[in-house]
Amino acid sequence: MSGIVAGYGNPKLTDIEKMQKIAKHRGKYNSGIFQKEKVILAQNYFEADKGEETDWEIPVFIPEDKDTRICYDGQIGNNNILVEQFGIFDGPYQEERLLISLYKKYQNRLLEYLKDAIFAFVISDGEKLLAARDGLGIKTLFYGYSKDKKTIYFSSELKSLLTVTKNVYEFPPGHYVDQDGQFKRFAHLPKMAAGNLEDQKAKNIANHLAKIVRRNIQHRLELTYNTGCLLSGGLDSSIIATLFNQYNQQINGPESHIKTFALGVAENEDLKHARLMSEFLHSEHYELKINLEDIIEVLPKVVYHLESFDPSLVRSSASNYLIAQHAGQQGIQVLLSGEGGDELFCGYDHFKEICNLAIFKEQKECLKALHNNAALRLDRMNACHSIKVIAPFISEDLFNIAMEIPINYKLKQTENGFIEKWIYCKAF
Repeated sequence: MSGIVAGYGNPKLTDIEKMQKIAKHRGKYNSGIFQKEKVILAQNYFEADKGEETDWEIPVFIPEDKDTRICYDGQIGNNNILVEQFGIFDGPYQEERLLISLYKKYQNRLLEYLKDAIFAFVISDGEKLLAARDGLGIKTLFYGYSKDKKTIYFSSELKSLLTVTKNVYEFPPGHYVDQDGQFKRFAHLPKMAAGNLEDQKAKNIANHLAKIVRRNIQHRLELTYNTGCLLSGGLDSSIIATLFNQYNQQINGPESHIKTFALGVAENEDLKHARLMSEFLHSEHYELKINLEDIIEVLPKVVYHLESFDPSLVRSSASNYLIAQHAGQQGIQVLLSGEGGDELFCGYDHFKEICNLAIFKEQKECLKALHNNAALRLDRMNACHSIKVIAPFISEDLFNIAMEIPINYKLKQTENGFIEKWIYCKAF
């Protein structure tokens, strides 16, 4: 969740500097600007993204080519496999150096290697350009044109672009654009339910799901940073907190305790359930009780950072803003979240009202909208407090298997009605 700002064509340095300043909250710990021929690239880094203390120039390059630079925001789940495969040395900004190396070797075909990643990036050597956004649009990216249409600008946030142009658009998920200026799709949601797991036993599917989620936490999490976990007491956040706790004790010893954060309006059920989970995990637990006045007070800031007036999204973002702010005040640099479980495993109540044939279509619609609701909220409400957020349920591996799990494993029908996310419960 770092900050990307870039211009290609005939950008002005003063414009890029204005854009970067507006997006300063997306990484006030390390930043830089690179200018060469047709491009100006600017990058901000969160403390949890900037890597080791280093004098490495920003935006990042590789030692053998200082002219090809990258602005990047993302997480590559199969990073450990790729860096070994392509001989990328350990050290700061490893994912950025991997992407540059892949770009120099494969150009836009590098996207074929990002099979378990969420990302937005802009790469350029001053002449050539490649900008791309992951298939679900989990990482935010916008673009706009100068009045003469000779320059295209990119930014992680709309408000940054609006300082230089009103001609702005959302960068479409699953697309890339290069120096020819044409947007091209590289990722697609499945057209129909494949049903390839129809004959698989529930136990086998459940075991595979559990393995993927555990791996996602271990591959995405660096415990060198002050890390906490959002905990509502519901299924998704409770599973993430439990796995985080196990991994933390594996690395730091059985006496170490994770930090968990819960929010509620007065003393509600969420707080009670979160407290029950925190007691079970022996976590260092923080509660934030809010009221209507607290929400009204932060609404202008929420809408400013969210860049949306959608009523339900603003409502949920207000609480996310407050708990992220509270976590930041406790020194948290990274927050784990359980977002994505409802979309992947039919957790929303309205799924129970849809016939089986239509559920897959509805799941697709939820996933297609993810970049404009839950993922947007998660990005913006944490980024404005300079906190990096990790959502282990949002990964291509998990997405691919979830789309092939039979509907009756996701929504288990019983005498008393449907049990949502049944296979997911069985996995843990």
